[in-house]
Amino acid sequence: MTGTEYIKLLKKSPDKAYDALFESYCDYVYAIAYNKLRSVASREDIEECVSDIFADVFFGYNENSEFSGDMKGYIGTVAKRKAINAFHSLTARAKHFSDETDDDLSLISSDSDIEADSDMEETRNILISKINELGEPDSTIILQKYYYDRSSGEIAQLLSMKASAVRMRAARALEKLKKSLAAAGITL
Repeated sequence: MTGTEYIKLLKKSPDKAYDALFESYCDYVYAIAYNKLRSVASREDIEECVSDIFADVFFGYNENSEFSGDMKGYIGTVAKRKAINAFHSLTARAKHFSDETDDDLSLISSDSDIEADSDMEETRNILISKINELGEPDSTIILQKYYYDRSSGEIAQLLSMKASAVRMRAARALEKLKKSLAAAGITL
């Protein structure tokens, strides 16, 4: 959905515009929030963050907005910032540092490997690309099953399918994905 399409729909019916925007970007926003918050938040916290993100988008992007291109960049920026703020809020509630001695500061230091993180990000991008190449509903099934950790029953309900059909499609899609990743030089 482009900004122009959204504004036109917003002028006709704000409720329909909000519904269309939510339907178009719900999975994208949820993925961003989940990725940022999964280590510190419950499913309810993540869903609340997604709601807050859409509220910010709805109130921040209105009829007076001059942006007419793809809204994905704007929504992604709002989602990342809101998710980071939620992360800081949740971690602040869980831990408070009151004694800042040298020993405590050494415990805070980062052990992250920037090169490994970069390689992991590149692999993740290739993986998402190959999953999207599977097409619908296979890509949705794989993402819901292995990224969001949803059961076959939950996915079946989401896609209006039988759980057995979801399991069968998941197995076939996983085989296709393995072959596609192997062709790209990624082995599991």
